[in-house]
Amino acid sequence: MIAAAKAASHGLPSYIIFVYVLVIGAFYYFYLRPRNMRQKAARAQVRKVEVGDRAQTIGGFVGTVIKSGDDLVTLRTSGGVELDFVPTAIARRYDPVVPKSTDDEAGTQEGDK
Repeated sequence: MIAAAKAASHGLPSYIIFVYVLVIGAFYYFYLRPRNMRQKAARAQVRKVEVGDRAQTIGGFVGTVIKSGDDLVTLRTSGGVELDFVPTAIARRYDPVVPKSTDDEAGTQEGDK
């Protein structure tokens, strides 16, 4: 019976388990938690729209913000239709990239000839 008790106590010492828990807790507190907070703040900043901004929803709808509140954001289409969305449905401000005009490049090439 004493031999069985000694054989059972040859597992991991309890302080090793405490060290593992401490390391995992420190990793979460100093790395994962701040990273998640930065990501959350970045998402909130991107979703922040004001009246007059163009916004894109998570479904891909693009419109101009005409009313913004805590519980609803109203977007107007180019056709004049007004739609209400919950603020979490706003994915980002919509700022389309304007491509460079190819006429300028063609004009300089023809002028060089």
